[in-house]
Amino acid sequence: MDKLVQQLLILAFTGLAAGILGALLGLGGGIIITPVLTLLMGLPIQYAIGASVIAVIATSSGATIAYLKDDMLNLRVAMFLEIATTVGAILGAVVTGLVNSSVLYFLFGALLLFSVYNMIRKMMSKGEKLVSVNDDSYAQKLRLNGSYYDKATKQHVDYSVTNVPGGFAMMFGAGLASGLLGIGSGAFKVLAMDTIMKMPLKPSTATSNLMMGVTAAASATVYFFNGAIQPQIAAPLAMGILVGATIGSRIMQYLPTKVLRWIFIPVIGYMGLQMLLKGIGVNI
Repeated sequence: MDKLVQQLLILAFTGLAAGILGALLGLGGGIIITPVLTLLMGLPIQYAIGASVIAVIATSSGATIAYLKDDMLNLRVAMFLEIATTVGAILGAVVTGLVNSSVLYFLFGALLLFSVYNMIRKMMSKGEKLVSVNDDSYAQKLRLNGSYYDKATKQHVDYSVTNVPGGFAMMFGAGLASGLLGIGSGAFKVLAMDTIMKMPLKPSTATSNLMMGVTAAASATVYFFNGAIQPQIAAPLAMGILVGATIGSRIMQYLPTKVLRWIFIPVIGYMGLQMLLKGIGVNI
């Protein structure tokens, strides 16, 4: 009985931490959940992956409600980019096995590390400023430009979206990687919007949270019928995550963007290094 309570508490607190980090950075929380479930609790990897899918849906649900209410996320960008992600994920699932996964891990890991380098260089050179971009014809036609109220600076920020085809291509690649490798593509979603489409980091993170939930909900059915989703693991985890995501979505809006970026850089750097090394056969 004591062991059961201990297990439930570990799962709930893991969920709380994953929910806060996921809502803050627009990531699924799998970076916390998978190591805790496999290394600390000794659960099989398939159950950890199934729990991670539920974690993504719970993070998305908890955070998106707050971000929608505060008009932080860009719904049009989310729905437009979700087309690319979904098509890529389906194609990736269909051709899985035909492509060498080691090469993909290496390439996507290198891409994440390059993005981290770009972020650091941008911050060191001119600090965190809203980049003024040329009007993009696709963004205007699709009405993708948006605005939000930054509670940290107490300013209303209008922003333009640029390089829409580049962002769409990046999201297709992220979906492809997700389908082929079974990885979450939250990091790539944020990078597509922040680095390629020049959206501010806060709306990028908020929009990524919504998109992750849509993508994960599609794959959750498959994992459920495969028996990878165990209710006794997923339920306490999801409860912790819902609370964590609500807290994280509140904190994020008051954090200066520079601080948010400094939290984002080591997390993405670790993920990139992990994927790069996995590509050459080293697991960390």
